[in-house]
Amino acid sequence: MNLLARRKLTNRVALTLSLSAMAFGLFWLAWILWTVLELGLSGLSLTLFTEMTPPPGAETGGLLNAIAGSLIMVVLATLLGTPIGILAGVYLAEYGRNHWLGSTTRFINDLLLSAPSIVIGLFVYAVVVAQTGKFSAWSGVIALALIVLPVVVRTTENMLQLIPNTLREAAFALGAPKSVVISKVTLRAARAGVLTGVLLAVARIAGETAPLLFTALSNQFWTLNLNEPMANLPVTIFKFAMSPFTNWQELAWAGVFLITMGVLALNIIARVFLRAEKIN
Repeated sequence: MNLLARRKLTNRVALTLSLSAMAFGLFWLAWILWTVLELGLSGLSLTLFTEMTPPPGAETGGLLNAIAGSLIMVVLATLLGTPIGILAGVYLAEYGRNHWLGSTTRFINDLLLSAPSIVIGLFVYAVVVAQTGKFSAWSGVIALALIVLPVVVRTTENMLQLIPNTLREAAFALGAPKSVVISKVTLRAARAGVLTGVLLAVARIAGETAPLLFTALSNQFWTLNLNEPMANLPVTIFKFAMSPFTNWQELAWAGVFLITMGVLALNIIARVFLRAEKIN
């Protein structure tokens, strides 16, 4: 077998293995989505969005308090973690590229990025819940913000590093100080990529259960008090899915459907922004 034939054979084998791996992943993804649609759509109703989580034995109920609690904690965690993450990413990309503090921060951020969410939940439990003596929505917000933070830091740094240095040099040549160059030039040029990272971070924390089990816990009743335990979709799904009650299991699958569609929508929006950035 000559060299050309051997290369063609190697290419066919590599292409076949790649397509097989892709088909394997798509098969399970399609199966999961089909199961969520099949079982989740049957649980959708008006009461799902208008009634509270039912007590054991109740025939009717909804997820209003859990939906509201999840939205509140996700929004607050995003508002808390995003500014810190963007500022840290700006430092790593613009000031600390070759500095020991930047290297150390980058290393710690990588560790935090790969840390299991249950570890973060246990950390917040030890630092906040155990010290205050009670579960609360604020502790859940802190745990989710710690998950948002490394994602935003990494995305912001990577997007800023993709900006050509010639763009910075042109702004410096016009007499602009570095703070103006960062805020008016580089961040503006990378805004779509940074926003994509924020959306992906929101998609990640939307379905996190383990951190909330140790922090916000849950609440069967409606509450907007962030100093008390607050209902949320992930913990409610976990609790209802493990129950022997049929109506609870239906509500759990309906909650799974809501989270799945929300995460899917966020990922689609992120892809659209990223595509628009590439086009521009």
